[in-house]
Amino acid sequence: MSRIVIYNALIVDDGRSREGYVVVEDAVITKVGTADEWRATEVAETDCPDTMLIDAGGNMLIPGAIDEHVHFRDPGLVQKADMATESMAAVVGGVTSFIDMPNTRPATVTMEAVEAKMARAAEVSVANYGFFIGATNDNLDQLLDADYTRVAGVKLFLGSSTGNMLVDNDSTLDRIFAEVPALIAVHAESESVIAASRERLMKECGGSVPVMRHPDVRPREACVEATRHAVELAGRHGSRLHVMHISTADELDFFTPGPIEGKRITAETCPQYLTFDRGDFERLGARIKCNPAIKERSDRDALRLAVADGRIDVIATDHAPHLLADKEGDALTAASGMPMVQFSLRAMLALAADGVLSPEQVVEKMCNNPARLYGIDRRGFVREGYYADLVIVDPDGCRDDVADAEVMSRCGWTPMAGRHLPAVVKMTMVNGKIVYRGGNLVDTSTKAAMPLKFNH
Repeated sequence: MSRIVIYNALIVDDGRSREGYVVVEDAVITKVGTADEWRATEVAETDCPDTMLIDAGGNMLIPGAIDEHVHFRDPGLVQKADMATESMAAVVGGVTSFIDMPNTRPATVTMEAVEAKMARAAEVSVANYGFFIGATNDNLDQLLDADYTRVAGVKLFLGSSTGNMLVDNDSTLDRIFAEVPALIAVHAESESVIAASRERLMKECGGSVPVMRHPDVRPREACVEATRHAVELAGRHGSRLHVMHISTADELDFFTPGPIEGKRITAETCPQYLTFDRGDFERLGARIKCNPAIKERSDRDALRLAVADGRIDVIATDHAPHLLADKEGDALTAASGMPMVQFSLRAMLALAADGVLSPEQVVEKMCNNPARLYGIDRRGFVREGYYADLVIVDPDGCRDDVADAEVMSRCGWTPMAGRHLPAVVKMTMVNGKIVYRGGNLVDTSTKAAMPLKFNH
């Protein structure tokens, strides 16, 4: 049996912060104690010769972040990224678990395809892993037969996506919402609204639409219309609906403030929508081109308030790496998507440092609530009996601006380059094994990572 004791820590978890210590034995947290308890039991806890002592130095000790929205590009698009490179980027950023999207090549629209991705993850991932099954116009039988203890839920695209997974058959949509026994996660953009906007702008701009017009190509009306439709379907059938990457102030009217417990309809946004606004296109160009589009500063500010009051329940990344060569072009031709998993926690803690959120709220949205939303077995909290997915963060330990040179993702760049993110991840532990510490990957073997288990 191995034992690790992390002491002199500020444990931030489940809405509160307290000084204390944590004992890890093998893969599990066996003790969470106060600072006073540590002083009283210090000898007893460290008397075992196999004990490793880690002084957290008064820094934050938090549950590993659970990123419930990533595109790791594996299989079929591995020139951009794969599960090995992106899971390493994840743990460097304090993300210990991920849930991968189905729009790969081939698309993950059968249970067999899910199993193949799980086998691949077991071989190469250094972070815990889970997967969505994707909906199409003709795979309802696969959705109904899926094992939702091993599958996170159904991913539904109401707008075009990589892999041509647009579901636009009204009868199919109605049956999905009526019959699927698990969470339905939706990319909500109206394809008809986008098509009309694209045609109008091509005429207006003479064929080539500047990348800074991307918010006009994919306008807020496309988001609002699709989100309204999804919410109406979920309300009609009592479905569990999760609307991903909310980007507009207008959509917030569809969601309820307050704790996530008991909600049937929930919302996610991403660090990019809380950090950037339309004005940043002039400096960053296609580096911040994503779907849905980043919109006005007023949208950014409204989303920040919605995270604080609970209308936004979860922060995830929509991590979608592309090679920089793919990002060349205009609003119609440059690839949409950006890498974010390595810097998401730091970006959110930067907002906390600016007073936009509290550190407790960051942990709630990135660690606690994803575990609650998906019913993930024994993860997302610093609790006795839970798996030891733990991260030590110095909230003010970084003096340098972010640079592309530190990016672990295969794509080799980040839209955060040039920004100052004061927090730094000092250590990441996955299932009781230290995989990242002191700026270095310590153990990239796959023995630490496990498949996520879900309770729908």
